[in-house]
Amino acid sequence: MTSAKRKRRLTVLACVLTAYVAGTIIAIRQGYSFGKNSVVRCRQGHLFTTVWIPGASVKALRLGFWRLQWCPVGRHVDLVHPVKSADLTDAERSFALAHHDAPVP
Repeated sequence: MTSAKRKRRLTVLACVLTAYVAGTIIAIRQGYSFGKNSVVRCRQGHLFTTVWIPGASVKALRLGFWRLQWCPVGRHVDLVHPVKSADLTDAERSFALAHHDAPVP
């Protein structure tokens, strides 16, 4: 591989990583949380917890801020997105924590 190609690839990689970091910081400042027990909602309104790591996915197909993933509450595959903690009632939060998707293999 030539030096120019290597430099171009490193530049593209740096830009992608910077975009993920910036997007994650902005989302956290807006009230979203990420990690092992992130509360998400499917398009049918079901709440559950899942592992949500920005830029990485083992059990789902990433589509920007949405993911195509199994919903354990409705037992269907649907688009899911993170939910702000401030937007949840205590009952919704406890329901979501009681319903977790399949563990990481």
